[in-house]
Amino acid sequence: MASSADIVDAHAREAPHYEQQYLDLMRRVWETGSERRDRTGVGTRSLFGETMRFDLSGGAMPLITTKRVFWKTATRELLWFLTGDTNIRSLVQHRVGIWTDWPLAKYRAATGDDIDMDAFSARIAEDAAFAAEWGELGPVYGKQWVDWPVYLPAGDGLYRKGEGINQVEQLVDSLAHNPGSRRHILEGWNVAELDQMALPPCHKTYQFHVADGRLNGLMFQRSCDIALGLPFNLWSAALLQVMLAHQVGLEPGEFVWMGGDVHLYLNHAELVEEQLSRTPAGDPRLTILRKPDSIFDYRIEDFAVEAYAPQAHIAAPVAV
Repeated sequence: MASSADIVDAHAREAPHYEQQYLDLMRRVWETGSERRDRTGVGTRSLFGETMRFDLSGGAMPLITTKRVFWKTATRELLWFLTGDTNIRSLVQHRVGIWTDWPLAKYRAATGDDIDMDAFSARIAEDAAFAAEWGELGPVYGKQWVDWPVYLPAGDGLYRKGEGINQVEQLVDSLAHNPGSRRHILEGWNVAELDQMALPPCHKTYQFHVADGRLNGLMFQRSCDIALGLPFNLWSAALLQVMLAHQVGLEPGEFVWMGGDVHLYLNHAELVEEQLSRTPAGDPRLTILRKPDSIFDYRIEDFAVEAYAPQAHIAAPVAV
């Protein structure tokens, strides 16, 4: 007769890999999604209103294994968000090019110069004046997270700009001192400034929930590129949750991802077919090696991932 331990082990072996829900979502969108026109002109297959859930206990992370995800690149982007910076220069200097397409497209359209990305990135990295003119993205994620603009009455119907709101700082304080609150929210969708942004926030709203010593998190993503964006988004949102838990002395709990317009671009057929032919494997774990005094003081060297053995990277074009 099997022992209770044997039964638990058997159930653990039978449980689907955490990544399977991502692959199932990809297949469902590709096979049943509605074909739609989009602002890029490429076209998508899309479903609306999807959810995935991941357990982050014990260092577990929703790190995709059926292709290589450059988690350090995604981490550098998150750390950049937390600085409030809106210029790509510091990203480019760390060889992070995930935001370069938008300034490059704007530069080409404005100047007629068909410069390639490598040359454009080199100029951004080396020339501060060029970066100041052409590397700006507008008030994107980080600006809203740590410096949400405030306008105060200045008399005669006029307003002056006051000190911005640091939502992240307030969130950490709220989690630490009022854990039962239902207002642990981080918001990026500033309606008044959307038209100034290179790209309005896709992962727009975060909410957190404290229960039984665990920090649960939810991220709502209004627009989700499953093939290229979502693997980064899953890592980044889960990492933010883990960092918040680390700062306030909680254990990471469940991470819930919710997508609005969840889509695959029609020119990603080769990526989709290749990735769906692969089987997820492995159990990568994240360790934070140092606890800084503030959530704003983490460095890339503070994060280590073990047991990550992904399959080969799959390239695909970015729709701008």
